[in-house]
Amino acid sequence: MDARNPETEPLRVTRLVARGGEPLVFDLAAGDRCRIVDPEGRQTGLLLVSSEGALGAAALPSLAEGAEGCAAASAALAARGADPTRFTGFRVLSEDGAPGAAIDFKASADTTVALLPEGADMAPDEQTPPTELTVEIESSGPARGVAPAPLAAPKLDLRVKAATASAYRVKAGDYIQIIDVDGRQCSDFLAFDAAALEKGEEFGLDPTVTRTLMATANPGPGLHSKYFDARLKPLVEIVRDTVGRHDAFLLACNSKYYEDMGYPGHDNCTDNFNRTLKPYGVKPKAGWPAINFFYNTTVGADDSITMDEPWSRPGDYVLLRALTDLVCASSSCTDDIDPANGWSPTDIHVRVYDASENLSRGIAHRMTPQSEPRLTRESGFHPRTSALTRKFSEYRGFWLADCYSDEGPIAEYWACREKAAIMDLSALRKFEVIGPDAEELMQLATTRDMKKLAVGQVVYTAMCYPHGGMIDDGTVFRLAPQNFRWICGEDYCGVHLRELAAKHGLKAWVKTSTDQLHNVAVQGPKSREILAAIVETPPHQPSMNELKWFRFTVGKISDVPVVISRTGYTGELGFEVWCHPSKATDVWDAIQEAGKPHGLKPLGLKALDMVRIEAGLAFAGYEFCDQTDPFEAGIGFAVPKGKTDTFVGSEALARRREHPSKKLVGLDVAGAEDVGHGDCVHVGRAQIGVVTSATRSPALGKTIALARLDVAYAELGGQVEVGKLDGQQKRIPATVVAFPHYDPTKSRVRTEIEPAVG
Repeated sequence: MDARNPETEPLRVTRLVARGGEPLVFDLAAGDRCRIVDPEGRQTGLLLVSSEGALGAAALPSLAEGAEGCAAASAALAARGADPTRFTGFRVLSEDGAPGAAIDFKASADTTVALLPEGADMAPDEQTPPTELTVEIESSGPARGVAPAPLAAPKLDLRVKAATASAYRVKAGDYIQIIDVDGRQCSDFLAFDAAALEKGEEFGLDPTVTRTLMATANPGPGLHSKYFDARLKPLVEIVRDTVGRHDAFLLACNSKYYEDMGYPGHDNCTDNFNRTLKPYGVKPKAGWPAINFFYNTTVGADDSITMDEPWSRPGDYVLLRALTDLVCASSSCTDDIDPANGWSPTDIHVRVYDASENLSRGIAHRMTPQSEPRLTRESGFHPRTSALTRKFSEYRGFWLADCYSDEGPIAEYWACREKAAIMDLSALRKFEVIGPDAEELMQLATTRDMKKLAVGQVVYTAMCYPHGGMIDDGTVFRLAPQNFRWICGEDYCGVHLRELAAKHGLKAWVKTSTDQLHNVAVQGPKSREILAAIVETPPHQPSMNELKWFRFTVGKISDVPVVISRTGYTGELGFEVWCHPSKATDVWDAIQEAGKPHGLKPLGLKALDMVRIEAGLAFAGYEFCDQTDPFEAGIGFAVPKGKTDTFVGSEALARRREHPSKKLVGLDVAGAEDVGHGDCVHVGRAQIGVVTSATRSPALGKTIALARLDVAYAELGGQVEVGKLDGQQKRIPATVVAFPHYDPTKSRVRTEIEPAVG
């Protein structure tokens, strides 16, 4: 019988994720309950256990003798200082298991465990990606106050108790990790130039200078990452951030705040800072201007500053790097009279790591609000793109280049329009949809008729909610009669497809292959010539000169297996090349070498935005969202009337087709002033629409836009005005035109090779 009192001793639940093909090592204490879940199905796991009887033979039925992957799991154990030869191996879960399949066991003794989701690298024409397994550990230890494992060996391991503050020294180059142990707890942070303090000069972080120089309210990993002092000297930079919601507007809480709220004498962060910094010669203040990590403040449309409970969850953190020797101070905010700390202050944990550690930069990305965070990752092409530029943006969990350092986005644009360009688009999400009911699932989930899609064909389609609003757009590849690949931008599509399959009793699996399938687009008039010189295809597959629009082929580039599709996002003749990330640099090098005689250039996100707006191509969050249907997004062609089968949103879309209220149109904008996403569109005083995307078109020599207008004002030739400032004080005339603005007949993207006359 369990003697634990659940009311006084709540279980501590730890959630871990083992990525497909990557070993995860964790410890279990005697009495811990462990559950391993296969969220996507058909994923086996290799389990190595330090104590053979610790998990119970009945729980793990099959010994894995010489299983593939043992070496990787053993190496992970060795890195932890364990002797892999003393571990016993088991295989868990099933090769044909259903999504959500799980195994449960209880540890009868303290043990170390290595879990490896099995699977080899997936070739681009295969559909066997190793996918993640999740681990849930229930322990009888305290549910609160447990900090996550350190990122490396800490030089300093400091617990800042609830409603207190602590000061500490940090050497130049060292990393500072500030951890919200239990979640929803703010932590003010101060940093001072240590050398200046020794001279009696006080130079600390200055939020106003920082916002001015960084042009952002709160710096984050990437280009705009530094915090400065009043001398405009950078003191720290942000390396990682798992929350992305902080405050740099307000003072740390102080005695006056609590007095004004009716709590005289209340503990406050400012007084705590004054006490802990006194030994370092820092003069006290009545209110400290601080960087308040995890504090959830926003500026409203009426210019008021409001706050609510923090977004941070247990174990969330910010990782900084000292740019000079520092004296730092961190607080656990004392506020318990409003939502600032979830009404109950808890501990903050600070760790300092040596400058010699190599800790990656990243922002946490969650597939769904319930998912474990995953830091920004680099694509397989990053070793090549990062050698050409430092201008990277975090885009949906990946680092992608904004532009390249040699010439910039305008030159990249012209290369795409006149010659050829190559761009890394590996951030696209990929899902393998397989099983006897795969076609039925895709028929149900998308607006296109999957029954008309031939093997080797690709189709652009929308995926909608029942009310007709869009989840995402994307392309479907048909690899075999019951084998599909869905390529889109939204992680949630995989969850949605699995939920649909379960709800309708369909035997289909949806396996995430994003990390097994990275891709570059090769676009422009010379793209076919470049690829034709290096791509080898087997006799039964189309060659580059034979590949038709929205078809794909299987082949090799420099002996690297690839899938190549005649698709793109530029409005030009173009292709996408798909390969395993481990071979990405080989593919990049081969394409670059073949492209040199043709003027091939790398292309970043800024130039891509120009060409896609000219071509009238929709972008998530701009042309569409969950409140916008495909007709309002300008992709009504993706909802054919001929599809007779019911699909998600079909009834709502039928109504919306017959009774549209808004329509996407093109705008020719007068003058050269900036127009951008979100600008209001007016006729007279009334707002009748909104600009969804806009750019200055190099080819057309004018500013063009896509805009969603009330249907009453969507007629071609109509005169409207784009509102600036408050929408009323300044207006820019514009004319409603058809889109695409560039190559409206799509003759360039459809270009085929004329057959030889014999």
